[in-house]
Amino acid sequence: MNLSELSIRRPVMVVLLSLSIILAGVLAYGHIPVAALPSYNTPVINVSADLAGASPETMASSVALPLEKQFSTIAGLSLITSTSTLGNTSLTLEFDASINVNEAAVDVQAALLRAQRQLPTEMTDLPSYRKVNPADAPVLFIQMTSPSLNLSDLNDYAENLIAPSLSTLPGVAQVSVNGQKRFAVRVRARADLMNARNLTMDELATALRASNTNSPLGILDGPSQTLTIQGNPQMMKAADFAELIVATRNGQPVRLKEVAQVEDSFQSTKTAGSFNGERSITLLVQRQPDANTVQVVDAVRKLLPGFKAQLPASIQISLVNDRSVSIREAIHDVNLTLALTVILVVLVIFLFLHRAAATFIPAVTMPISLLGALALLYWLGYSLDNVSLLGITLAVGLVVDDAIVVLENIVRHIEMGKKPIQAALVGAKEMGFTIISISVSLVAVFIPIFFMPGVIGLLFHEFAVVVSLSILVSAIVSLTLVPMLASRFLPADTREHNDSDPTHGEKSFIGRHFEAGFTKLRNGYVHLLDKALAHRNVVLFIAVCTFALTVLLYATIPKGFFPEEDLGQIQVNTEASEDISSAALQDLQSRVAAVLKADPSVQDVTSFVGGGNTGRMFMVLKPRSERPKMPVVLENLRRATSAVPGMAVYFRPVQNLQLGGRQSKSRYQYTLQSVSPDALNDWAEKFIAGMRADPAFRDVTSDSQIKGLQASLRIDRDKANLLGVQMSDIRTALYSAFGERQVSTIYSSAASYYVILEAATPDRQYDDALTRVSVRSKSGELVKLSSIAYVERTIGPTSVNHQGQLQAVTISFNLAPDVPLGVATGKIDVMGKDMSLPASIITRYGGDAAVFQDSQSSQIILIIAALAVIYVLLGVLYESYIHPLTILAGLPSAAVGALLTLRLFGMDLTMIAIIGILMLIGIVKKNAIMMIDFALHAQRNEGMSPPEAIRQACILRFRPIMMTSAAALMGALPIALGLGAGAELRQPLGLAVVGGLLFSQVITLFITPVIYLFLDKYSGTGPVTDEQLVALDSQA
Repeated sequence: MNLSELSIRRPVMVVLLSLSIILAGVLAYGHIPVAALPSYNTPVINVSADLAGASPETMASSVALPLEKQFSTIAGLSLITSTSTLGNTSLTLEFDASINVNEAAVDVQAALLRAQRQLPTEMTDLPSYRKVNPADAPVLFIQMTSPSLNLSDLNDYAENLIAPSLSTLPGVAQVSVNGQKRFAVRVRARADLMNARNLTMDELATALRASNTNSPLGILDGPSQTLTIQGNPQMMKAADFAELIVATRNGQPVRLKEVAQVEDSFQSTKTAGSFNGERSITLLVQRQPDANTVQVVDAVRKLLPGFKAQLPASIQISLVNDRSVSIREAIHDVNLTLALTVILVVLVIFLFLHRAAATFIPAVTMPISLLGALALLYWLGYSLDNVSLLGITLAVGLVVDDAIVVLENIVRHIEMGKKPIQAALVGAKEMGFTIISISVSLVAVFIPIFFMPGVIGLLFHEFAVVVSLSILVSAIVSLTLVPMLASRFLPADTREHNDSDPTHGEKSFIGRHFEAGFTKLRNGYVHLLDKALAHRNVVLFIAVCTFALTVLLYATIPKGFFPEEDLGQIQVNTEASEDISSAALQDLQSRVAAVLKADPSVQDVTSFVGGGNTGRMFMVLKPRSERPKMPVVLENLRRATSAVPGMAVYFRPVQNLQLGGRQSKSRYQYTLQSVSPDALNDWAEKFIAGMRADPAFRDVTSDSQIKGLQASLRIDRDKANLLGVQMSDIRTALYSAFGERQVSTIYSSAASYYVILEAATPDRQYDDALTRVSVRSKSGELVKLSSIAYVERTIGPTSVNHQGQLQAVTISFNLAPDVPLGVATGKIDVMGKDMSLPASIITRYGGDAAVFQDSQSSQIILIIAALAVIYVLLGVLYESYIHPLTILAGLPSAAVGALLTLRLFGMDLTMIAIIGILMLIGIVKKNAIMMIDFALHAQRNEGMSPPEAIRQACILRFRPIMMTSAAALMGALPIALGLGAGAELRQPLGLAVVGGLLFSQVITLFITPVIYLFLDKYSGTGPVTDEQLVALDSQA
């Protein structure tokens, strides 16, 4: 007894099992997490180290290098990059995808402890690390503005109330406060008044430090009571500090306000943040690499009402740059596409079977297969995202196939005059092997995807899993539920079956006309088929031509990486000249922000400056319906910002797929490294000049910053020695005057604030200010620096970049609209050859561009692997080396159709399109299997000659082949139309499937039978029969 017979005999079992599958699927749909893309984990750890006032070269040599040397011993680390700027070093550690980020963090922590001794002694804070990908855009911004509150109060609420609560949420990697305005007391000492009072900066610092300590004083323990000793309370505000006595001269006290300006200020005066032109404090919520964006955003939103109740009423909190919006939109639109697909597929079945009962059966199997696959997805821990939904939508067309094939055969038996139950038993049994071979070989197409390396493999595992599960569930359903339903619901066909009368039977008006049309189509096909079988050599020649055309098209089609999505958010990086002052930078930044906000497509602009010569902005665009497409918006914005002189503006649309951990101003990166850093910048400049001259590139820039102004103090060591001045004292004096030195800490109940000592504003604007500083000599005299040193202006780097411990320059670029990445990387490689780049300079692509380079080599391997797996499977199923070749021979025509369609619509061959071509291989191969299976059966069991058998098979199978192909076509059509959010991602796949099906359908119907006949004489007789075994024995 086979599976189908068991199902026909036990209908209750089948119904109950089907219902439980549906229930499991519905429950899974409610609980399965929603994301933009499959959670691929790129383990990235960001390490940050600060040493106030240190030059970029000092940071690179004394902080970055020792840390890099320690980190390079960690196992599984694939790339270390570091950027050292004034007073800060930021290192990004990228690990192999197989490494768990939490285990990597333990190694990083240990390496930091080992490196501690080699770091400069002035570093008061140890370097800190975070499990965050700095290149990934934050998932949510929380904007805090208030018309009445001071910024430092606003900052306190952000840092002490909101940030700590959000940081503990699951999936949140870090909450950083941007546009920070923490309270601090600033003491601005005036050089002339200090000199007049015979005071140095160092003595002032010591006095401030000594007067504001917060140390324990002890307890008094009497016979019956205990008293805690309290001294004078700490000074909290500038007014308290102003009255402080810092020295006595000639018996008179010198108060702080007599030699310095004391004011309530901010810890950093260089940082500033604004939201739509209004000063704001912004909290950036960044997710952990493997967290679910939608769940993180929902958790944050849940906490907001509680915050609002605790904050003063004048504080407005607004949430912007919500990354979950685009995900929800995309998921919603894919669901609509799915619904449309289901309706189209049911219509196709109705047209072909034109009976409500017959249409109802495959229509029921569809949701069962999909919900069954969904339940398994949830059980395997996958998420519902663009890629898995794409798989489900495409699976709709494939899932019906099995049911159609079985049903069509049962209907054929009924029309031959059998009773429904008898027809179901025989029809399902006949098709059992075909269904298994179709399903197994369809799933086989996806086997190579499971072994695909790297990020692309991680992304498409999910796709392969969804489609494979749907197909396998549908195979089981079509061998159990379909025969059971057919045996109960299909009406018996009492009339004699007559093919020549198309109006036979009581069919609807549409049914009659469709049937008449279809009969004409089939008769036309039979006529052409006979001609094709008569002129086999011509057909073979055409087959060889399609194969050649496939190779040619594949070689010439532009290759892309991953379609650029339009999520309605843009990251902006601004860059001014390297010697710009912080005030001038803030002014330019606000002008650029105003220009961007004025654009009709833009909804919100958040802007940040944090010292240095660069700024960042994040923009949210209006909904799609109210603005043009992303490439148009970008071109408009580039044109508008070019009107602001002195500021270069780089745009980078936010993508769901963010590869690589380096922050860069544009989407793609190309790095030059060298052991001898001198020539590096010259070569980088040559590349940049070449790329800027080429219209294919946009936003070309590099992270090389070597033109900063420096005031170099030239000290006459002999003179200094004579006057008894030590070099270390000079360094301390300069640092106290110009390094924004923290000299004391104010401890309040909620946080601690700094007291910062620096020279008065007029004393630190120009180069001559350096020589006005005074130092105490060994003999106790004040010595002005002008007597032992002079200042000259020099040029030096404002940031030093390392990659893998070597100095590096990274060029980042975007592409002009409709330029594929493959074309761009090709142009860059040609530039390098034309310049005859020396071998001492190592080049490599970074981020998306690097993964693209890797994926190029794997594309061909992927397709060849898929073909090999199918060949092996089919060879096993048919017990023949030759028949699998017949089945695979129709595939080039499918690829031709797909590649031509992509060319026609101006699409690149992206990874998504390649998956489309893999799907096609599966669908087209199925048509050939249906023919050949039938022909082999006729030949082996009914003793027909090969030409008769294949002709018979083509004619009998014409209807199910047309039905399943029409269903698959309808399944891919809504995707190919590219409707709704996130369509940029889906469209190439739909186009490849639709184009390939239309083209290959025509060709395989003629090429397959001819190749079958051509190869049949070599094909063997299939599995060895009992008689043959006896014969073999007797020979031995």
